[in-house]
Amino acid sequence: MTKAFVFGATGYTGREVVASLRRRGIATLAHLRPDSSERTRWIEHFTSRGAQVDSSPWELEALTETLRAHAPTHVFALLGTTKKRAARELQGIADPYEAVDYGLSHLLLQAALGSGHKPHVTYLSALGVREGTKNPYLRARARIEKELEESGLPQLIARPAFVTGEDREEKRPAERAAATLFDGSLKALAALGMRRPFEAYASLSGKALGEALVHLALAPDSPRIADARCLRQAALR
Repeated sequence: MTKAFVFGATGYTGREVVASLRRRGIATLAHLRPDSSERTRWIEHFTSRGAQVDSSPWELEALTETLRAHAPTHVFALLGTTKKRAARELQGIADPYEAVDYGLSHLLLQAALGSGHKPHVTYLSALGVREGTKNPYLRARARIEKELEESGLPQLIARPAFVTGEDREEKRPAERAAATLFDGSLKALAALGMRRPFEAYASLSGKALGEALVHLALAPDSPRIADARCLRQAALR
């Protein structure tokens, strides 16, 4: 029986992954931070869609036991933060990308390895990730990609470009404006017959990305690394 565990379920992409899994009738457990200020809202949101909610603390022993008990066949690691959110929620943390984007994903990977099962892990990374990068955001994700590759677990690493849309609750006007401008330029090139840049770099909505991640995670012949072009094609299937 296919069973999914979604970490980062309340994020823009995470809630769409949960919705996509439930549309396919897959038993889904959505992880919710135990200290979430919107706990009641998210419990109602997920349970109304037929998903279960888990609030295991971010501690290795607790997460390992949770994954051992629920034995998911698929784990979605969709964790991340922004400087703005970190300033609001992670006061005193010098490097939020190290603490969240790397730290929590590393903890989750260790829990999966220690659970006694070998779940398929879908990791939401980003375009431009490579070893040796000096960008702190990309560097954190490069470390997780390497650890995941060395883990031996079945895996999918997704590297989208911009992920944005008008339905995003957390407003990011600068990011939205940049994506709109960038997409406009790519569409102009596509109109001139140059579609490859659009397919490779145009933004995806949370819903499109969620559909793509679920489709690729469940498909038996998916690549280990999915770039923006692959994700766009998967979202349309």
